[in-house]
Formats: sequence, C-alpha cells, structure tokens
Amino acid sequence: MPNRKYADGEVVMGRWPGSVLYYEVQVTSYDDASHLYTVKYKDGTELALKESDIRLQSSFKQRKSQSSSSSPSRRSRSRSRSRSPGRPAKGRRRSSSHSREHKEDKKKIIQETSLAPPKPSENNTRRYNGEPDSTERNDTSSKLLEQQKLKPDVEMERVLDQYSLRSRREEKKKEEIYAEKKIFEAIKTPEKPSSKTKELEFGGRFGTFMLMFFLPATVLYLLLMCKQDDPSLMNFPPLPALESLWETKVFGVFLLWFFFQALFYLLPIGKVVEGLPLSNGRKLQYRINGKRFYAFLLTAAAIGTLLYFQFELHYLYDHFVQFAVSAAAFSMALSIYLYIRSLKAPEEDLAPGGNSGYLVYDFFTGHELNPRIGSFDLKYFCELRPGLIGWVVINLAMLLAEMKIHNQSMPSLSMILVNSFQLLYVVDALWNEEAVLTTMDITHDGFGFMLAFGDLVWVPFVYSLQAFYLVGHPIAISWPVAAAITILNCIGYYIFRSANSQKNNFRRNPADPKLSYLKVIPTATGKGLLVTGWWGFVRHPNYLGDIIMALAWSLPCGFNHILPYFYVIYFICLLVHREARDEHHCKKKYGLAWERYCQRVPYRIFPYIY
Repeated sequence: MPNRKYADGEVVMGRWPGSVLYYEVQVTSYDDASHLYTVKYKDGTELALKESDIRLQSSFKQRKSQSSSSSPSRRSRSRSRSRSPGRPAKGRRRSSSHSREHKEDKKKIIQETSLAPPKPSENNTRRYNGEPDSTERNDTSSKLLEQQKLKPDVEMERVLDQYSLRSRREEKKKEEIYAEKKIFEAIKTPEKPSSKTKELEFGGRFGTFMLMFFLPATVLYLLLMCKQDDPSLMNFPPLPALESLWETKVFGVFLLWFFFQALFYLLPIGKVVEGLPLSNGRKLQYRINGKRFYAFLLTAAAIGTLLYFQFELHYLYDHFVQFAVSAAAFSMALSIYLYIRSLKAPEEDLAPGGNSGYLVYDFFTGHELNPRIGSFDLKYFCELRPGLIGWVVINLAMLLAEMKIHNQSMPSLSMILVNSFQLLYVVDALWNEEAVLTTMDITHDGFGFMLAFGDLVWVPFVYSLQAFYLVGHPIAISWPVAAAITILNCIGYYIFRSANSQKNNFRRNPADPKLSYLKVIPTATGKGLLVTGWWGFVRHPNYLGDIIMALAWSLPCGFNHILPYFYVIYFICLLVHREARDEHHCKKKYGLAWERYCQRVPYRIFPYIY
C-alpha cells in the first residue's frame, strides 16, 4: 500500500478535469482504497483527483518561470525567425499597415486562446478559481451565452497548432495529454472511490431485521382491525388460526394475476426510452407501454369480461386477508431469489445503498440495482404494474362488496369519492410512467425485500384501507361535504402534478424556452437547482401535494375511528423520512450549492411549519 504524498489541509495545484490547466486547491481527504484525493477549489467545488493530477505549488511555479513557452504573451514578443503565418516569405512584399493589422489579429487570437478557461461540457458551474459570478441565473439564456463563448479543447488545440505556439517541450507532452483524455472525461462518470455502503439507513442491521417482521405484522393487524365491529386501538383483534390464513386457491389466483401483468409488460407495444446513466455510463432501456394505458386498458377489459360472465369479484373481499398473506409469501420468495442472484452480479451492477456486506441489511434494502431477466426489468415492472393496478381492482371489489352486503343499488357517496380519488392517482402514475425512471427507487435503491414487499403487499393492501373499511363501516356524507373534500383533493393533485411536471420537464430539457422563467443555482455536477416556481416555494412541493391528497382520501370515512387515517399518518412519516434521505444525498452530491439552495428555500415540505 503506497503512502500518500499530500496531507489533509495542504494547499497544492490541482488539474481541472477536462483541461490542461492547474488551479490552487486544498486537500480535504484521501481514500486508501481508490488512492484518490478529495480536493476543494476556491469556489467550493469538491472533486476527486489522482495523485498524478496534483503538483506542489513550488514545483509548479518554478516550471512556469523556466518555460518561456508557457506564456503566450512572451512568445509574441520573442518570436522565432522560422517561417510562420505571421511572417511573410522572402521576396514577398506587403504594406506596413497590413503587417500591423496581421500582428494585431494574431495577438487577439493568442489572447483568446490563452484566456479561455476550459470547462467540461457537462458542467455548467460558472464560478472558477474564486472568480465572482452570479450564483443564480436564468438557465436557458445563459446556456446559449455559454455555447457562444466556450471553445472545446479540440478547437484550442487546432489554433495552437496553426500558429506554432508550442515549444518543443510542449510538443513532447502532447501525446501524454491525449493519453489522459479519458481521465478528464471521467468527470461525466466519476469513479466510485469505494463501492461499499458505509452509511446504513433504517436503523442498520438491527432495524432492517425488525422491519422484516414488523411490516407484515402491521398489514395483518390493519386488515384484521377493519373486520372488527369496533376497530378502536384498544380493541385488539383476536389472532386467527394459522390454517385460516393460507389457501392454495388464493395463492394460485395471485400468481395468475402477477404473470398476467408480466405478459402485458412483455408485449412489444409502446415506445422504448433510456433511463439515467449508471455508474459505468451505460443507460438501460425501458419499454413504456403503460404510458398509453395499454396494460391498464387490457386489465380493465379482462375485469369487464369476468363481470360480464357473472364472476363474483367480491371473492376478493371475502378472502382479503388470505390474498395479503399470499402476496407477502410471494414477495419473500422473490426477495430470496433476488439476493441469491445478486451474489453473482458484477460490482458495477450493485446498488449504492445496498452493498454493505451485511446479509440482512443488503437483503432488505436490495443488493442489485437493476435485476433483469433478459430485457425484463423486475424492479421497474413491480414498481407500477401488479401492485398499483391491483390497488384499483381491489377498490372496485370493495365497491361491489358494499353494494351486495348492504343491498344497495348504488354505492355510497363515500365509496365513490374514495374510488374516484385513488383511481385518478393511479391513472396519473401510469400516464406519467416515464417519470418514475428518475425517482430514488429506480436510481439509488436496490431491489430487495423493502421494495418487493412495498410494491406487492403494502401498496395494494394498505393503500386500499379506506375502501375496505367502508364495506363494514358505511358512512353517509352530504353533498356539500363531498364537494369540500373534492376541492381539497383537487388542490393536492394540482400541486403534486404541476410540481412533478415542472421538475421532469426541466430534467429532460433545461434549455426549453417554455422554462425560460425558471431560475437555478448551478452546481459542479452540471445540473441546476430550481429556486423559482414550486421548487422555490418548498424543497419538496410534490410531497406536500401527496399529503393533501392522502387527507382527502381519509375524510370520506368520517371521524368515528382513527383506523382510516392510518394512511395519512403513515404517509407523513414516510415522506418526512424520505425527505431526510433526499437531503442527505443532495448535500453530499451538490455541496455548497445545496447549502445556498437551502438558504433560499428554508421550508422542506410544509411552508412556515417544516
């Protein structure tokens, strides 16, 4: 293990990635595994550099003073006698004014070449070497300005070669510069200093171990409580016999549903889009056939056919607990398969948050980032298909069960509101299916027990809790109350959808003229942090809209019991915890730019509260 050459806190000269220029930096840390130094530039940008890209200030200054070729201005004063574009051949006459003009043009080209700071094309940070600049800008207008001013490295090399501004010593270094080109391009896909997960979430190994028992127990408790005549917190439901929780026929129906949705996913219809770049720069392809409602419409047609042939859909209500147990058993089996196959996965395919080396933790959070069987992406499929569409089918089954049990010709107004609000939410998710590719679930979290159980059990069986509750505990509400609840849900949906659309449109094309009114804080990663619009109101406006909608889903159930409000209480806790995870990742990724954003937008989810 070679010893490190530079100490923490030492001020040295660091090469700016993508260029041949050095800037004054301060060493902040050193990684023994990757042998990379983390250095901090004067503008606050932190990057990981190799030892070969760092030099002592003394040696740098000495080389600069000894090399007359390093200064374009000195070369212009002591030019060689050799023939150059600025010197005419013998016997060729030209006027003195033309000679002076040519010399001025040459000096201008030299100055432009030497003074143009190299900037990587993927990095739109406008503060270099401590130079003052605006920390907030209009993204689209400044991008056009930068494109006019910036000259790529290849163009600078062409100008230098044309005017013979290189010394012999620099010509010898030319090959070395080109050989390091791939290293400079690493700023687009930086090397991972260490692939091991050092910061454990969810309470670490002990917390994740307990959650694997607590989550299924919570689902079972909630469903059994809804079956009670008095579902109060003090009235604990009796534990059912173990044999009553399992039914092979129910498990077979669940498997049929899962593979039915998988068949729809594999149909060669819809468009294919690319996800975000992985750690190795590769982009996975996804078939977005739910965006045009192919999977949803095919499912609706199949359910309609079953109802036409007098299939009793309330069978789902009668065996609701058994269906939840079957889904939990399947998600556990799927998680075991996912972990076993992840042991043979390449290092670059592992999840950044699920590679701790601890079996229980990696099993829970997910060891592999994007497990696939051929082109079938297991995580992406489970994220939107069987659980989310299953949620709508369960709500419909509860509506039909309410009508049958209470001998109603029409469902209650409360049941209609719950079904309508949640159907809108699911349809919106499927219509904007492509947006899920940028979420933390896809880009950061591996596919393990946490997501498998959440997608296949928690979403369909807990999110449908209000409809399940109303079957056994009908609530009559007036039309004015229903109108007020509907307005509340519309407000929440408007905030949720407009905030997400604003973010997704900006990520796809920051230079879109339609987004010219937005202002951003540039970061060293090349991305901008929105500080106007919804994202200048609070840091997570989409979470605020989500919570308002969750409250609107629970209000039709009345105030007799707290059980229907479990969803909104849980959702607030979930989003506050996820916001804390987002905050940690963004602070680590964007550094000082994120601190400036937090100063500009102080409230996280609830304005003037949190």
